[in-house]
Amino acid sequence: MYINTGYLNNSLVDFRDKSRPLIVSSCGNYRLISQPKMPTWRPKGRLDYQLLYIASGKGYFYFDGKEEIVPAGHMVLYRPREVQKYVYYGSDQTEVYWVHFTGSDVKQILKEYHLPAADHVIYTGNSPEFHSIFKEMIKELQLCRPHYEEMLAMKLKQLFILIDRQIPEKRGKKFNLYLQSEIEAATRHFSENYAKNINIDEYAASRHISACWFIRTFKQYNGITPLQYILSLRIANAKNLLDTTSCNIAEIAALIGFDNPLYFSRFFKKHTGMSPTEYRNHKGESIS
Repeated sequence: MYINTGYLNNSLVDFRDKSRPLIVSSCGNYRLISQPKMPTWRPKGRLDYQLLYIASGKGYFYFDGKEEIVPAGHMVLYRPREVQKYVYYGSDQTEVYWVHFTGSDVKQILKEYHLPAADHVIYTGNSPEFHSIFKEMIKELQLCRPHYEEMLAMKLKQLFILIDRQIPEKRGKKFNLYLQSEIEAATRHFSENYAKNINIDEYAASRHISACWFIRTFKQYNGITPLQYILSLRIANAKNLLDTTSCNIAEIAALIGFDNPLYFSRFFKKHTGMSPTEYRNHKGESIS
């Protein structure tokens, strides 16, 4: 099992705090690899809010005593004092991100970004941007750099904005189990193989489906086309390598699937507005 977490003031105790509008108290990432299952049972709930993002696999949640299977591409929102009962199974290869938050303006903020006032499950689709924001919040909680609490609130609001952008596109659309499993399998395949030379038409043919149907359905489910998803993964992982490693540009290009470092640099600048070197220098200046 893979775990990466960060806690405000290194405290695992949940709390309610209205001294500021929005406070992120903890954030983390679980990925079940060998562990058979991971259950959670909080009969009295928590004092804060919790938002969970099912990045892959599925989760088994119990609302009012009834089981609801929540697949990848959805988020689950718990409010203070709500009963929390859910379980993840290793056989589903489930990966989950979560964040706990509190504050004086939480209800108004959730309303502003159209997060449901009563429902628990939110369809959001799969996006590398969600992964990136959760990872950045975890890092902020772990490093505690200057103004990190303010940065955490900004990152969480950014997450709410992205969710709000997705919800109107999905409202009223229902996906049957076949469509969900097909697109989830494709999303997982692209996520694991984004650095390889993926041909969308060949992938669709290997699944015995029309390429046009596949691209259209993938976009309806995830909000972006398969190619856009693959490219966004390359950009997100290039940024991560530039931020966290000392690999040179040619090495990073190769790691994310580019044979030509010059082409990678042009591609990166086209999508970020900065060359890889400029991005790395800019990040270094912001950290120091």
